[in-house]
Amino acid sequence: MKNTNSKIAIYAFLSLGIIACKSDRDEVDGGTTPIALLKDSYTIDRFKVLNIAPEISANSNLIWSVNDSVISSNLDLDFISPYAKTYPLTLKVETNGTTTTYSSKIIVNKENTAYSKYISKVLEYQPAVGQFINKLPIFETGDSSEKMLTKASEYLIGENSKALTLGGFGGYVVFGFDHTIPNMNGRDFKVLGNAFWANGTGPERTGNCEPGIIMVDYDKNKNGKPDADEWYEIAGSEYFKDSTIKNYAIKYHKQADNHIPVKGSASWQLDIEHVKWEDNQGNSGFKTKNSFNTQSYYPLWFSTVSYTLSGTKIADNYVDQSGAGTFWVGKSYAFGYADNAPNSDEASNIDISWAVDKNGKYVQLPGIDFVKVYTATNQEAGWLGEISTEVAGAYNLFLK
Repeated sequence: MKNTNSKIAIYAFLSLGIIACKSDRDEVDGGTTPIALLKDSYTIDRFKVLNIAPEISANSNLIWSVNDSVISSNLDLDFISPYAKTYPLTLKVETNGTTTTYSSKIIVNKENTAYSKYISKVLEYQPAVGQFINKLPIFETGDSSEKMLTKASEYLIGENSKALTLGGFGGYVVFGFDHTIPNMNGRDFKVLGNAFWANGTGPERTGNCEPGIIMVDYDKNKNGKPDADEWYEIAGSEYFKDSTIKNYAIKYHKQADNHIPVKGSASWQLDIEHVKWEDNQGNSGFKTKNSFNTQSYYPLWFSTVSYTLSGTKIADNYVDQSGAGTFWVGKSYAFGYADNAPNSDEASNIDISWAVDKNGKYVQLPGIDFVKVYTATNQEAGWLGEISTEVAGAYNLFLK
């Protein structure tokens, strides 16, 4: 788990290139060179990001502080707070050996219209093959991708959410909030699933645990949508292990090699008992139908005969504890995954500071606006069928 000693009761994130309002009374270099830096005060609502970007040389050293606690040392500041209060802000600028101190304050007001702590929109739903596909939510003849997205939205938006299946590896859903969830000290938001502990499994944390990778997005350009270059992966407990495969890809086939002859005829029909898959590691297999769910396991609203999903794959977590194929249990990983522990467990809470870029380097985000969850394993667990993450909602831990 990453050490986040730099996080305090509010969060500061630094970026470059935005110019703040000017104050003609500020000076540097011993008072000989006027330069615009801070306003007397700044005002922002709760859960909104305030950017303060002083017009200053990149060769200067900056220290931003609130209540004598250093919150950043880069050129400009992104500030967010879940609390309605006033924060004293101090900026120290060292230029050519001379240090000048500037004072301001940030007034955080309560928003006029109350936010929802829960999911407010679902932007994408692209499940993989699985035993609950076409059931959670129900596919009805003629349903389009847009209609299934509406049904997924009905499952996840608001307080009374319920479990939406993502199918096997790579199946995903993307959702957002009506505000920015701030990156505070500790865990910031919870992703709900349908995990539970199994009886008789001993002291280990095992049961119905079907881990999903969590991606987060901060809407930096404020265009109201998650852009491709704004996604970061939550580096859970398995992220840096040798058993984890980055850039794993799997292709699911609706019909190819899945046909059987029709009895008494020269024609062929789809073998609905299996759906073939192949991955970019040289492996292939079938998602096998079980006796509990007999509908098609391939998303029937997809018009293509095959499709590919990709992402980070973690090690299989289900084992046959009975040794006879009768009692399968899934190990709960330590932290950082969806549907990996019961909703009442802190392991289903996520810290935004765990986010990493595509190179595995930790990033500093002021908060997040969008979340993507996808199934993290490619495993069959005997009579239980494929391991498939379910998402049953999400919410901001700082909104009561």
